[in-house]
Amino acid sequence: MASLMGVIVFCQTLISTIFPPELRFAAAKLIARFATYFSSYTYFDITEIDGVNSNELYNSVQLYLSSSAATTSSSTATRLSLTRAVNSSSITYGLSNNDTIVDTFDGVRLQWEHIVTQRQTQTFSWRPIPEEKRGFTLRVTKGAECLLERYLDHITQKAGEIRRRNQDRFLYTNPRGGSFDSRGHPWEAVPFKHPSTFDTLAIDPDKKRLIMDDLREFVDGEKFYNKTGRAWKRGYLLFGPPGTGKSSMIAAMANYLGYDIYDLELTDVTSNSELTKLLMKTTSKSIIVIEDIDCSLNLTNRKLGGAAARRSNNHDYPSPDIWTGAGNEESNNKSITLSGLLNFTDGLWSCCGCERIFVFTTNHIDKLDPALLRSGRMDMHIYMSYCSMPALRILLKNYLGLEEGEGDVDEAVMKGIEGVIEEAEMTPADISEVLIRNRRVKGKAVRELLEELKRKAERKRENGRGGGGGGSGAGGGFGAKGSMGVVEEEEQEKRALEILPKIGCDQDDDEIMESCIDPKVDHDRDHDHKST
Repeated sequence: MASLMGVIVFCQTLISTIFPPELRFAAAKLIARFATYFSSYTYFDITEIDGVNSNELYNSVQLYLSSSAATTSSSTATRLSLTRAVNSSSITYGLSNNDTIVDTFDGVRLQWEHIVTQRQTQTFSWRPIPEEKRGFTLRVTKGAECLLERYLDHITQKAGEIRRRNQDRFLYTNPRGGSFDSRGHPWEAVPFKHPSTFDTLAIDPDKKRLIMDDLREFVDGEKFYNKTGRAWKRGYLLFGPPGTGKSSMIAAMANYLGYDIYDLELTDVTSNSELTKLLMKTTSKSIIVIEDIDCSLNLTNRKLGGAAARRSNNHDYPSPDIWTGAGNEESNNKSITLSGLLNFTDGLWSCCGCERIFVFTTNHIDKLDPALLRSGRMDMHIYMSYCSMPALRILLKNYLGLEEGEGDVDEAVMKGIEGVIEEAEMTPADISEVLIRNRRVKGKAVRELLEELKRKAERKRENGRGGGGGGSGAGGGFGAKGSMGVVEEEEQEKRALEILPKIGCDQDDDEIMESCIDPKVDHDRDHDHKST
């Protein structure tokens, strides 16, 4: 054995002496070319570091293969690595060193190999370079190289979706109005952990499917928007009574798309220029939200005129135009104007990013100016209605675990609910509260819900007989104050209290409260003023 080892060492020394390193390298290169000529595959290398910069394609391939490894690892990979990235709530799979995995694209099998080797020498760099040299090698059958560009685009797109899905989303707000902090940021962020999804959202399934399809077409429509010359953005207006799930809808949209949310508080913004700066500091792939827009600014329908204009002529207290910015735009430079908000949603500055969604919510669509509602600004109007029977079935599944057709609940009770739910006009929030109280006893929860629906329906009939029920609003389904319920009245009182500090006048608080809740008071007060 010792003699054999000695012969081997002697041969190695002899070869190194007779054949210099340059000749051996040239011979190895020639053999590799000869083998490549007869090979039926083409190889592509993707290294982790390109010069001194990170290779984004390497990161995208790594993310993409992590999802492929999770589903196909049992048949193609022998060893996997498990990782969890920063700000991620899920564990991802990955290829171990020098392992392979097979992927299929357009019917073509492609093999990936994760190659890890030690660096021979440490080259000079302004920043540290890893001791290991990492990269992926893609093996493609000769003749199939034409799909390489489409395949890499597919990998980049899927990696972006995985990155958004794995990373935590953030909820941004503007606590300083439009002013910047010491770092030059006007927004402050907190992790967004809202659990609402389209699966748990209590709305009509057909409407839900329509919204999801529209969102997916928007996300996949980059080429369409570029071809048609439109800014890659879309607007949604959510309107309906309080408690119908407008905020939950926004959270479900963000979780479905993996977007961040920018909750814009307009009352803290003092000028159109600040509004533009806030827009410039938002990122792509985000949802910009203005909730209760009819209460944030005086954006009332100019065609309706109304009490706001009459109050400004009485000179009892400053005109709302002064503090809301709905008046003379030329002289009012320190407030947000309707024109400024329209430019924010559909002007030149609205295309300073891409893949943005604007969502406005309101309880009274008829109070908004038509210019704010047209297509191009609010492309899709979504009425968040009272709870219907299909939506109730979703709530029963969420809170009680009841599937349609199960025998845990008396069929007569369900038929009774189905017969009265439309007339009762209860919001999903009200129904959820009834179910939460009795969620441990399914039968009792459903029976109590039926009794509550009957009480609501009877109260509505009594209000109708007493003349309290008015016609439906422009949104399709709003009743007058008598049929709006206690929830709507409490919401209006809360808004009136928010308005009081801004008015800053000597008018009696009860009178202002009454005028905010019922616009008819404005007309009566103006009539008495003119009579005197």
